[in-house]
Amino acid sequence: MNENLNWVAQHADWFYLIGAVLFILTLRGLSSPKTAIRGNRFGMIGMAIAIITTFFLAPSPVFVLIVGAMVLGAVVGTWKARTVAMTQMPETVALMHSLVGLSAVAIALASVLHTGVEHSTNARFELFVGCFIGAITFSASMFAFGKLAAKSWAKTLKGTWVKPVQALLFIAMLAFGIMYFTTQSMPAFYAMTILAIIFGWMWIAPIGGGDMPVVVSLLNSFSGWAAAGIGFTLGNSMLIIAGSLVGSSGAILSYIMCKAMNRSLLNVLFGGMSSSSAAATEEDTGPKTYRTGSPEDAAFMMENSSSVVIVPGYGMAQGRAQNAVKELYEMLKEEGVDVRFAIHPVAGRMPGHMNVLLAEADVPYEDILEMDEINSDFAGTDVVLIIGANDVVNPAAKDDPNSPIFGMPILEANKAQTVMVIKRSMSAGYAGLDNSLFYMDKTMMIFGDAKKVVEDMIRHINGTGH
Repeated sequence: MNENLNWVAQHADWFYLIGAVLFILTLRGLSSPKTAIRGNRFGMIGMAIAIITTFFLAPSPVFVLIVGAMVLGAVVGTWKARTVAMTQMPETVALMHSLVGLSAVAIALASVLHTGVEHSTNARFELFVGCFIGAITFSASMFAFGKLAAKSWAKTLKGTWVKPVQALLFIAMLAFGIMYFTTQSMPAFYAMTILAIIFGWMWIAPIGGGDMPVVVSLLNSFSGWAAAGIGFTLGNSMLIIAGSLVGSSGAILSYIMCKAMNRSLLNVLFGGMSSSSAAATEEDTGPKTYRTGSPEDAAFMMENSSSVVIVPGYGMAQGRAQNAVKELYEMLKEEGVDVRFAIHPVAGRMPGHMNVLLAEADVPYEDILEMDEINSDFAGTDVVLIIGANDVVNPAAKDDPNSPIFGMPILEANKAQTVMVIKRSMSAGYAGLDNSLFYMDKTMMIFGDAKKVVEDMIRHINGTGH
């Protein structure tokens, strides 16, 4: 038995390499909804290999702690998986990121406090970087969780004082980190950790809600780098590889999201659109008229059209309307209507939010099209049904140079023959901007909860006797 244990330990690097390859295949699989399930399976196998291999490397006392922590984590994870609704996934993802950051901080502190160990220059640098990235990830992710979950304590910070305070916190954090690096001062390490936690909160707090998909993506990247830092601290190559993969893929995704918004990452993180958005909305004080309709009107128009494009937004997630939308989609298909979905990269509150909801409702992948695939088709579309989306269909992004979102690629729903919008009210979207699309002659506003409105549409279509 001991020989088998020793054999696994001796060949641990090879097992970790197999796990790393499987993680790469995971990322490849997750690049498409059609291969996402297969990608997840690769990831599960790779993680199982990594965990089992680590067991053979761990001393007996540590082995017991690992098993205990895994059992506790499995219980909590299973409970949350069963109780968290799909509409709560963005804030849940942010909360998971915070736990990765907290673990990095805890391991760094444990390593620093470990008696009888003299840390080399490289080790101190690893502890310094791993700890402050983990601390920033922890507090920033906690704030993102609060904001996405609409918690009262997650207040957006505004004012000219914010950026100077951010700069002072960052400089002080680096100063104490360098002090620890050069002198091994424990008070300096504690000060750096506390300042990093405060900075993470202050860093994310001023960012507007419209930028939260990018923030969630970036925090995913940070959690990966934090995990890689843990790997260096523990001397575990698997953690270094896995963390680096998550960190780099999250950074690439953040870049893609920023490109989809025609904004730089620095502008999102240190500029934001909240203040300019507010100023923009304040200028539009003149009376505006809009046309309203009923679910019955909408049902009649859709079933008598040849083509319909459905644009889902956060309103669909908030109303948990994805299954009702799937039923509407199937019913229109039966009537001979060409029905497709148009997805904007930053629709919702996290990357791929709408894709996840539609996948949960078993909408066929071939009818779910990304912005670049479907934008050219809007001009030939009879009806566009927008469900709770605001900023991603706002024509100001193309027509108004003074708009804070000018230059941002949008779903060009305004080019369709008829536009129908399901909203609770005429309030501005998450970015705080009014939408001129809602006031066009071709647009019909349908007010109410997304799920209830769609269900009413379904009943009216059924009532036609077709």
